[in-house]
Amino acid sequence: MTGISANELKTKGVLAIQTALEQQTEAIISVRGKDRFVVMNLTHYQYLRECELTAALVESNEDMAAGRYVKESAEEHLARLERME
Repeated sequence: MTGISANELKTKGVLAIQTALEQQTEAIISVRGKDRFVVMNLTHYQYLRECELTAALVESNEDMAAGRYVKESAEEHLARLERME
């Protein structure tokens, strides 16, 4: 994964990000020599979000099929949440 230092980002601005993302889909921004942030283009971010939502849907469907759910009214749900605290 391509790296960008905070100093490079400070001096080159968005151009540093654009240059890094021409080579790969993600770039790490380091601050004082430590990796701190990841930047990516919006298309790649949206793809990752879609993957995350698809995985959540698969997990929910598996829970439903296995009977790992509770059927209750909104009031019952709130009361159950209060008891959990």
